[in-house]
Order: sequence, then C-alpha cells, then structure tokens
Amino acid sequence: MIIFDCNGVLVDSEPLATAIVSQEFMRAGFALTPDVVARYFTGRRQSDMFAEVEIAAARKLPPDFAATVANATLRRFRTELRATPHVNHALSWLRGPKCVASSATLDRMRVSLETTDLIRYFEPNLFSAADVPNGKPSPDLFLHAAAKMRVNPADCLVVEDSAVGVAAGVAAGMTAIGFVGGSHAGGRLAASLGAAGARAVISDMRALKGTVIDIRGW
Repeated sequence: MIIFDCNGVLVDSEPLATAIVSQEFMRAGFALTPDVVARYFTGRRQSDMFAEVEIAAARKLPPDFAATVANATLRRFRTELRATPHVNHALSWLRGPKCVASSATLDRMRVSLETTDLIRYFEPNLFSAADVPNGKPSPDLFLHAAAKMRVNPADCLVVEDSAVGVAAGVAAGMTAIGFVGGSHAGGRLAASLGAAGARAVISDMRALKGTVIDIRGW
C-alpha cells in the first residue's frame, strides 16, 4: 500500500497555508512570519502548533483562533489551490491500494482533494492526525491508516515532503519516499528528508512509479 501525505505532496498548498496562518497570527498579535511557520511547523498538526506558540509566548491565542484559521484556509483553498504537477500521472499509473494520511483535519483534506479533483483516487480512504493521540513525528497516524486498511505496516510506502512526516513513517516501520517537488521546497529539504530516513527522494511525481518499482518491485 502507498500512503500519501496531502499538503505539499498531492496538493501544492504549503506556501498558501503558511501565508494564511501567519496572517492570522499577526492579526492576533503574534509575530510569526510565513518563514518561521514553515521552518518550525511544516508537517505538524495545527493544534500542536497553536499549543507550542502559546507556550513560547506565555499567553493564549484568541478562543476562536483555530476556527478563524480553518475558515480562512478553506475559503482560499477553494479558489487558489492547485494539484502538484504531474500527480494525476502518478496516481493513474500506480497499482494497488493507496490512501491519504495527513496532519490536516478531514474537512481541509477533503476540500483540498475535491478542489484539485484528486478525491476520486482515494475516497473513502482519508485519515487525519486529528483522530489519533499524537501527531507527526509520532507514528500514530500511519499505524492508524495501516490498521484501517488492514495492511501490515512493513508492506507500506509513505510519500512525504517533511522531515517529521518521514520520521513518522520510519517509526511506523514503513518505507519512506521523500518528495521535494512542491513550490515550498528549498535547497536543504532533500538532505533533511534523507537524514530523517527517506529511502529515496524525488522531485517530480513522474518519477514515483519507477521509484516504487525500484524499492519494492511493484
């Protein structure tokens, strides 16, 4: 089975998402730029990010902050979000079971995949870190997805664009493939994914099928 992260892998969402959450932080009086959000929180659950920001700032975010960010994100995703280049090519040629396991909420995941017309490849196999005790880099989400799909974790490949996501896949006993083809990917991302345990790193979704065959012979 192949488990895909959503943001930054299936959809090119990271620059847009970090800009939105940074803007809302600024409005609430917390000086977090998009670069800071990306550096420290890419691949993480928003609930974990909000908790860590409150601890670091020694004060609480507004009580409706999570809902404000969620509404702003969904609104802009519906009009601005695009699929990752060539992801339809990859998904059309990959055989066998596949699912999405994301740090995003199910609502955000569904809007992302519906807006980009990718939902048809996965529904109903969508799994959110909101439904497990610990977010990435904990293996909880990937183990949850494997259990729901009735697949042995050792038989799973994970496609991830963040070091915490790769680390989560490795901790779950899965093989991780790093992806650096999103518009947010910087020059050091490939090295950080490799250091986290990625078996291979690709920059173009058209290379995914060949990489899967090389790793597993599928």
